[in-house]
Amino acid sequence: MKSASETIDFIALSPEDIKKKLRELCIALTPDEAIKIQKEILKRPPSIPECILWSIQGSEHSSYKSSREHLKQFVTNGDAVILGPSEDAGIVAIAIDKQGHRYGIVVSHESHNHPSQIVPYEGAATGIGGNVRDVSCMGAKVIANADPLRFGDLQKNTSIQIHDGVVSGIAGYSNPIGVPTIAGDVYYDETYNGNCLVNVVSLGVLREDEIIHSKAPKNAVGYHFILVGKPTDNSGFGGASFASLTLKHEEKEQNRGAIQEPNAFLKRHLLKAHYALFKILKEKDLISKVGFKDLGAGGIACASVELAESGGYGAEVNLDLVPLGMENLHPAVILCSETQERYMWVAPPDVAPLILEHYNTTFDLSHIAAGAKAAIIGKIREDGEYIVTAGGNEIVHAPASLITKGLVYQRPTEQPIRSFLEPDIKEPKNYHETFKKIIAHENVACRAPVYEKYDKQVQGGTIIEPGDGDAGVIAPFLDERYPEELRHIGVALTVDQNPRYCRIDPYWGAVNAIVEAAHNIAAVGATPIAATDCLNFGNPEKPEQMWDFVEGVRGVANAAKHLGIPIISGNVSLYNESNGKPIAPSPIISCIGKMNNVAHATTMHFKKSNSLLFLLGERKDECGGSVYYALSGVLGSRIPKPDMSEVEHRISALHELIQNGVVLAAHDISDGGVAVTLAEMSFQNEIGCDVLIEGKLRPDKLLFSESGGFVIEIPEEHAQAVISQLRNAHTPCSYIGTTTKEKRLRMNGLIDVGLEEA
Repeated sequence: MKSASETIDFIALSPEDIKKKLRELCIALTPDEAIKIQKEILKRPPSIPECILWSIQGSEHSSYKSSREHLKQFVTNGDAVILGPSEDAGIVAIAIDKQGHRYGIVVSHESHNHPSQIVPYEGAATGIGGNVRDVSCMGAKVIANADPLRFGDLQKNTSIQIHDGVVSGIAGYSNPIGVPTIAGDVYYDETYNGNCLVNVVSLGVLREDEIIHSKAPKNAVGYHFILVGKPTDNSGFGGASFASLTLKHEEKEQNRGAIQEPNAFLKRHLLKAHYALFKILKEKDLISKVGFKDLGAGGIACASVELAESGGYGAEVNLDLVPLGMENLHPAVILCSETQERYMWVAPPDVAPLILEHYNTTFDLSHIAAGAKAAIIGKIREDGEYIVTAGGNEIVHAPASLITKGLVYQRPTEQPIRSFLEPDIKEPKNYHETFKKIIAHENVACRAPVYEKYDKQVQGGTIIEPGDGDAGVIAPFLDERYPEELRHIGVALTVDQNPRYCRIDPYWGAVNAIVEAAHNIAAVGATPIAATDCLNFGNPEKPEQMWDFVEGVRGVANAAKHLGIPIISGNVSLYNESNGKPIAPSPIISCIGKMNNVAHATTMHFKKSNSLLFLLGERKDECGGSVYYALSGVLGSRIPKPDMSEVEHRISALHELIQNGVVLAAHDISDGGVAVTLAEMSFQNEIGCDVLIEGKLRPDKLLFSESGGFVIEIPEEHAQAVISQLRNAHTPCSYIGTTTKEKRLRMNGLIDVGLEEA
């Protein structure tokens, strides 16, 4: 084993020798980056731990070196934004109590794609674990999760195995820690055959004056770093830099070392300990005098340097003080391992004993997991230097600000040649059979086999769970610790993105992801108030794939800005490419909505027969990325290109109708078009429908086009008022038919299917 203090003089080596040396040490830097670190940043040969530290802190995952400039397009502030994208999670205001205290929903959105492709169960479970840590370290109680997932062709056994492992991993972690999974979506597409996507959204709740920031507070010189949780081992070593590499199947086994190992039961215990400590710190008026951070990418190194630098300080860390779960670990592994279930506090010396006793004695961490504990491992420095020692030797010494800035690239872009012509799809001879094929398609069929593995009702606040509405709805203030006047407040959560749209046009695919997410929130009766994004794209070093990323960011930014939805948190996941083949551009969006009264929460299911059905939104010839075209194995050029003013009016109008209590059921139009929307509304309560959708388009385009809009169920006595209100709101609407006692789906005289068969 090489000495941790050994330095490497890259300037003295040839480019080929630098590559060989970096490969030998498993350091994810390019030769140019290694030279830059030595020549421009440190101005001396770096040590091995310094090289590893920069490979992690300077990775796409940690430093956003290729994406940072483009993310500046996002609107991240607003009247309701308490905290935008600057710390471990964003916060948006959701309520104010009678004393004038403002309450916020804390949101984190992350990815764990490469680990889940290699070890599906552990990769997905630790993805949940890291995201929950991001929310809890802000001082919040974690109240909900969502899981947007993307898998390969289900005809392939490997896709099925990865799918099953990922879903089991999410269930196997979320369920034991007692956090309900209230939203999610799943798409299957061949572009994910070698690189699945496992994105996670977590929500928390807190009062604004209870926020604990993930940075050192003012006047923190001499404050202690306190490492809390599982003892450090070699799991997850290099995870962040691994996430910035393309996957090669032949290297799958050697990459297993970059996968973390979850311990959900320790996490559950840690959450209880955190919540109790938050209360103590609040009672002692210490909230503003501490900092708290999740140990995720880069482990001890990144947590300590980011806590220090974001407060304007330096830090010193003594690795000899770190509790270990394995013997003979190299100091670089101790410094940068991504061992799960760990956090780091920054606290005044006179508060540190309280924190140590809380975890080690009151909550007796070692009784839950061998070697788990809280320990002081370093302190804040005034001079801005980041210094790490091991065995009495200095192994890292650099300005903290230079480490956190990482590396920055201005990547070239080049529009790829994509020729999507509108195919000549003949009108179906048998609409009955075509419709059955669409509702049986893997991207339409019921997701119950996924979400029924999750605990959706733990904590007792879930109002609408997966399968019942376009978004999950939760009442976050039912706990007696919150003022009674907040009990009726609801929060809606949804996720969305269609990979087929993004394959055709990443800009409009991203626009549709924002629009669809906002539609989902509106359909349950909430108002969209904030969004997060996880930008999953291919290799940024390839100009065509970088162009996809730039266009996707532009689409998200423009659509969110037009709808007045700030982006308060997010993640960039690049290098989602396997053996040279990139995934479909995948800007996955989550949207958070506010509901003033959860009594108005609206599901998608028809409520009674003889109700009137109205269609909101014009049907257009936009089948390009549709499930209908997928039956023929083709992509077309005409994907939905929503008019944002119409979308805004439509969302506002539907929200007002639901608040007025005249909407029995609402469902947005997406995959499979109006025909699938109506079917999904019919199944739960076994109420049929008889509709006629009119327009200038061919009948198959009217029924299966995926242009955005809603179908709503209205009591007959409210019909005229609804029509008048929608017209005043400049929202195209049309009466299309009724619900029926007969358990059949009848559409345009072309489809006549029994509900049981469907």
